[in-house]
Amino acid sequence: EVQLVESGGGLVQPGGSLTLSCATSGFYFDQYGIQWYRQAPGKERERVGGIGSVRNVEYSDFAKGRFTLSRDRMKATVTLQLNALNPEDTADYYCSVLISGVRHWGQGTRVTVAS
Repeated sequence: EVQLVESGGGLVQPGGSLTLSCATSGFYFDQYGIQWYRQAPGKERERVGGIGSVRNVEYSDFAKGRFTLSRDRMKATVTLQLNALNPEDTADYYCSVLISGVRHWGQGTRVTVAS
């Protein structure tokens, strides 16, 4: 069974940082790219970025220069480092993997940016 478990969310002040993790199981981690999305209250889910199986990364414009993706094949985990956070980054953050045409999601982790 494919499983994705996000962790690391919480409350942070503007300008602060958080490290989100996505622990995976149930599939061959080395073969798949992992995507991160977020959904703010009352808004559509949007893509944050993704890291491919060969560690190629891409970010949405709002994430460039502030967020960093990395992956650890030994732990089958993807990390999303969030820096220079602002209140507009408040959202539930989800990791996701597409396997054989099916997109699997974690349960999400909430990030709240407030003073």
